[in-house]
Amino acid sequence: MLGSAPGLSGRWERLEPRPRARMLRQVLHAGLRTSFHALGRFVASHPVFFASAPVLLSILLGASFSRYRVEEDVESLLAPKHSLAKIEGNLVDSLFPVNRSKHALYSDLQTPGRYGRVILTTRKGSVLDPVHLDTILKLHRRIYQMQVTVPATGFNSFNYSFSYLCLPDDKNVCIIDDIIRAMEEIQVARASNRSVPVLRYPITQLADGRQAYIGHQLGGVQGWGPSGAVRAQGTGARGEGVRSARALQLTYYLQARGGLMDRVASQWEKAFCAELQHFAASHPKLGLYPSTSSSLRTDFQFSSVLARRPLLASLGVCGVLALLCCSMRDCVRSKPWLGLLALLSVTLSGLTAAGILNLTGATYNSTYLGIPFVMLGRCQAGHGLFGSFEMLSSWRRTREDQHVKERMASVFEDVMLRFSGSTMLHLMTLGLAASPLTNMEAVRLFCRTAALAVTISYVYMLSFYSSCLVFTGYLETGYRHGCFCRRVPKPDRLDSKPAWYRCLMYTRYQDEAQTTNLPHGVAHARTPNPNLTHTHTANNPGVHGHVANSTHTHPHSHTHSTASTDPHPQDSHLLLGCVRRCYGEWITNTYVKPFVVLLYLVYISFGLMGFLQVTQGSDPSALVAMDTATVLYTRAQQRYFSSYSPVIGFYIYESAPYWNASVQRDLLEYAKGFQRISWLEAYLNYLSDCNQSTSQPRENFTRTLRHSFLREPQFAHFADDIIFAERGQGEEPDVAASRIFLVAKTTENKREEMSVLLDTLRRLSLTSRVRFLIFNPSFVYLDRYAAAVSSPLRHSLLAVLFLLGLSSLAVVEPLVSVWLGLTLLSVQFGVLGFMTLWGVELDCMSVLCLISALGHSADCSGPLLCGFASGRGESRTRWVRVALERHGVPSLQTLICYSVALVPVGSVRSNLTRTLFRCLTLTAGCSALHTLAFLPTLLTFLPPSKSRGHRPGGEGQRQEVECVEMNDSTRVVDQITTV
Repeated sequence: MLGSAPGLSGRWERLEPRPRARMLRQVLHAGLRTSFHALGRFVASHPVFFASAPVLLSILLGASFSRYRVEEDVESLLAPKHSLAKIEGNLVDSLFPVNRSKHALYSDLQTPGRYGRVILTTRKGSVLDPVHLDTILKLHRRIYQMQVTVPATGFNSFNYSFSYLCLPDDKNVCIIDDIIRAMEEIQVARASNRSVPVLRYPITQLADGRQAYIGHQLGGVQGWGPSGAVRAQGTGARGEGVRSARALQLTYYLQARGGLMDRVASQWEKAFCAELQHFAASHPKLGLYPSTSSSLRTDFQFSSVLARRPLLASLGVCGVLALLCCSMRDCVRSKPWLGLLALLSVTLSGLTAAGILNLTGATYNSTYLGIPFVMLGRCQAGHGLFGSFEMLSSWRRTREDQHVKERMASVFEDVMLRFSGSTMLHLMTLGLAASPLTNMEAVRLFCRTAALAVTISYVYMLSFYSSCLVFTGYLETGYRHGCFCRRVPKPDRLDSKPAWYRCLMYTRYQDEAQTTNLPHGVAHARTPNPNLTHTHTANNPGVHGHVANSTHTHPHSHTHSTASTDPHPQDSHLLLGCVRRCYGEWITNTYVKPFVVLLYLVYISFGLMGFLQVTQGSDPSALVAMDTATVLYTRAQQRYFSSYSPVIGFYIYESAPYWNASVQRDLLEYAKGFQRISWLEAYLNYLSDCNQSTSQPRENFTRTLRHSFLREPQFAHFADDIIFAERGQGEEPDVAASRIFLVAKTTENKREEMSVLLDTLRRLSLTSRVRFLIFNPSFVYLDRYAAAVSSPLRHSLLAVLFLLGLSSLAVVEPLVSVWLGLTLLSVQFGVLGFMTLWGVELDCMSVLCLISALGHSADCSGPLLCGFASGRGESRTRWVRVALERHGVPSLQTLICYSVALVPVGSVRSNLTRTLFRCLTLTAGCSALHTLAFLPTLLTFLPPSKSRGHRPGGEGQRQEVECVEMNDSTRVVDQITTV
């Protein structure tokens, strides 16, 4: 048959007059196909080497897991790598380090290093009730006296308590939260039957006259109104009395200088959590939610621990389905083991990639959980399940009477050009996202690792899986069972066997192989049936390296007619038979097309609805395992402490004329509307109380500040907020830098409001006469997060579209690139929209899935478009059906395996895996809709045209050819004669 002689067909095609550019493309792709043809023969000639070398290499590199390391710095992964907030944080730490705050530490003001934190809530009543207050102070004393032993055993062991590890003040006393001092004052007053001091919220005044901010230490507060009425939570004015509080937050800051102190502090954090767990068991009326400096890192990596068994279950279920998808009714043509070998190839390539990463010193993090599904789902990249299904489909389209080497060469010539082009697309997409242009470290590391895995998987598919296909080809040639490798008995011997044995050994391979060796006059017959037409294989390239078999039909072409009654022996494959006989005709039916178009309009409408509601997920707790300490603590904090923003440090980092009345007005105006603790405001009030002018000469202003104001006991703590710079001898020093603490009133959208506030204050700092900056540790996650997390996706999408634009200059049908580009945009738009409607925010994990969706959608749709565009003559509907038969069946097989493999991952109790599951499910669903429904329908009435270049009776019409078979001693040789 002529379809098995691509080289002759390609030479015959060049007799047809074509434009020069088209001929150059044909020459280019003919050379590439010839190269892959030679590569296929080479692999088939050395199957043992190509099967064993990848296995040995994987085993050797797998031994490098002794160097396995986990990423410890979560902030560097999830926060934008280059941001103004990090520069501001370094400046703040250099001016006002944590250890400099000798009198008070404000929660979340600066990154404190090691710490232990707990939120205590009451089941009933207030935390300020006598019984709960005494219990909380008892817990505080137990934590204060708690000791840890480092090392755990040995003569050099020492006991460390909190008093040894804590941050001390200028009197060498551990710094504790101000709410503890206030509660101790209340307890002492009740014990001595004195009037209980009034506790005000959010800023109260302690017994020593110092003002303290307790907005982050008391939660669920109800205050007294002017007439004694009770105010709701968080609605009180500044400094109103506290009637009750439902929650209390305590923080214990630790020193972690040097390796030994860091290890001791780490052990203390573990003992802190264990102590709280034991205390909660003995006090059921209180709810305790602990958190430490290592909780986020531990809970972020815990997703990997939870996902181990589900990933193994996914691999097992996927293996079973792959085995079934590669099976056929014909026991000789059936190749079930190739499905398992495809998964083995993916596993070996993943092991090799992991070994290379370990040897290069790379670290592991939980975002890598998506890489196995990237490797499983990459359709046409020469790796993954679809790659194996496509190779197997191409194998079944080859001549069964050919030698195995020739069949393998034909498979390489048919599919490897598409595989190579798709691999280049994946590498360009992932490589650009892994470049320094990406400002998100987690995205960059994931794409770098995925690109390495894709490359190795492609090489292993060329070597390991192809050699396995060669071995199964020899089994098929030897007339052996595809599953048990046992030689199938001849039909006369099968008749005497039991029914179950005949069913197990059912095959028509031998009869059909004998039929192909009949004389030419017997084996060939003319048929007008267009479904049984003869195919001419032309060297028509597809998009970005995809090359599809161009199938040219003629009303009176020559075909093989077999002695069997079944003209399509491959219909013994269930899915292929369903697509050929049922689905292809149904999806292209005239009455079905309007409903498919309506479904696409609904798809676009819901995608637009979700696209307009996209929100950024800059909260790191959204990427940790569920039911962990971080999640429980975050929920309690959002419930009880969401009325006020984190403490914002307002830092004036240059010398400013504070004595100037206009500067004073500006600074007071900036702080207006915030809950604040300001040394400047307190100093101006102090001057007014002393009947002194607030606008004084610099010398008088600074002298009064240093020698009068800061020496008052109630104002002494402001000395930590001011940095003096010496001037000349005998002159008063100047205020070189200072800080003010601001707290904003917030609503439910706390992080969005903080992002808006950050941008507003930064714009104000550009126009202000006073040079200032604002900082909070959470700003490193908020600062330009949307731009940082979306830029890799935007760059990758632009790279793909640019590559498609270039490929349009080198493909036979440039409209394929246009169609593929529109399909990519449609799939990405739908995934992003439906992802939002499903409750997934735009964070680093969802962006990783969107980047991988680019390659997924291109791989699924590209072969279908190429198969359709390369055909000439007849109708669009006919070529849509042909494309579905060739490329829709592997897509359907992959969709079944891939979807079922995702189910165990969806059961993992982790926010990270939940995002992964939802995004990958939407990616597979949207890609399948476009490949199996939208494109087959739209291509039946939209360009490219099928009549171009096919004019009956014209100059460019081909001459009919027939195939004359000549038998030699080894195999059948095709020769071409002109009719």
